[in-house]
Amino acid sequence: MPNRTITVPKGFIAAGLHCGVKQSGKPDLALLYCPGGAKAAAVFTTNAIQAAPVTLCREHAQNNPVYAVVINSGNANACTGKKGLAAAKVMCGKVGKELQIDAEKVLVASTGIIGHQLPITKITAGITAAAESLSNSQTAGQNFAKAIMTTDTRAKQAAEIIDIAGKTITLAATAKGAGMIGPNMATTICVVTTDVAISKPLLNKAFKNAIGVSLNRLTVDGHQSTNDTAILLASGLAENKTIKKQDAAYRRFAAALTNVCTDLAKQMVLDAEGATRMFKVVVKGAAKKEDALKAARAVADYDLVKCAVHGADPNWGRIVAAVGSCGVTLDCAMLCVKIGDIFVFRNGKPTNFDAKQVSRIIAKKEHTITVNLNAGKYQDFCYGCDLSREYVHINADYHT
Repeated sequence: MPNRTITVPKGFIAAGLHCGVKQSGKPDLALLYCPGGAKAAAVFTTNAIQAAPVTLCREHAQNNPVYAVVINSGNANACTGKKGLAAAKVMCGKVGKELQIDAEKVLVASTGIIGHQLPITKITAGITAAAESLSNSQTAGQNFAKAIMTTDTRAKQAAEIIDIAGKTITLAATAKGAGMIGPNMATTICVVTTDVAISKPLLNKAFKNAIGVSLNRLTVDGHQSTNDTAILLASGLAENKTIKKQDAAYRRFAAALTNVCTDLAKQMVLDAEGATRMFKVVVKGAAKKEDALKAARAVADYDLVKCAVHGADPNWGRIVAAVGSCGVTLDCAMLCVKIGDIFVFRNGKPTNFDAKQVSRIIAKKEHTITVNLNAGKYQDFCYGCDLSREYVHINADYHT
């Protein structure tokens, strides 16, 4: 599929351009339009400090149908008070005026520096220009993806085509995110489009579940943003029989949605600030479901583990320390750790492994750390990345 942008599913046109928010001159305004209207699902940050666009978007996402999404990068419009909320409303209102739709059926998101008021005059002029350049072309979709980026080095896009009862269903997605990424939900702006016909409750369920095992299993630095927003729009133009129950058609769509979101999550962690490689932490044998996820996140977030991964150092002691410090039920005498397929710690003792061989595993683009607590039947996972000198440089130089 040559075009993997959000314009692939039927019923969507997009645009992305520079309107003046970013001093660099890079794209900073994105607009997505579904002329026929779409059902919407959305997931937002759980940070207690939430940006103005999150507050407004959460409200607008309840409406049916939704017609458009407008996003700016370079300015988060967070911690900006009543003026910030008013600016978010102006963005929706301007889109509504340009596209002749109800402002309350426009979703909005922002990403960038916290605490600065939006240059709303520049943004409204940009919305006018974006509305004039809307297209279903691959270029338009790519421009949208580029316009939501901040410290990302490349656009993240994913797409999948499935068949449901003889009808072709297309899903496509884009996301930004490279730093301030911690689970619940991983710091990102994510937009997914699909032409499937499905009820709004099931769309919400499928999206929440897909985010739960993709973006919510991703950590770069353990920090949540104030602006995390993931949006899914379904135009219904694939002409499949509307999915109204959790049957085989629903399961097929939900699996494809999870695949697309997982693809984005992996692209994000591989483009994380300063990252050179990623790893997956799988925790098995936990006494409780929450223990499995807690231990997996503890390892993925542990700075010393991340540094060891950067140096391709098979330092199992840091993995064990991370697990032991997170408060899960365990017996050290039963604890086992594998890097790749090689045991480096087994039943409470280090093994006589080939350090160079394990180092080569860690040095790959991706590898898996498996921890078996041998305390129960539950398991879970988390994605992480290495911690490099470049991460410090990027965040030291990112001005406030």
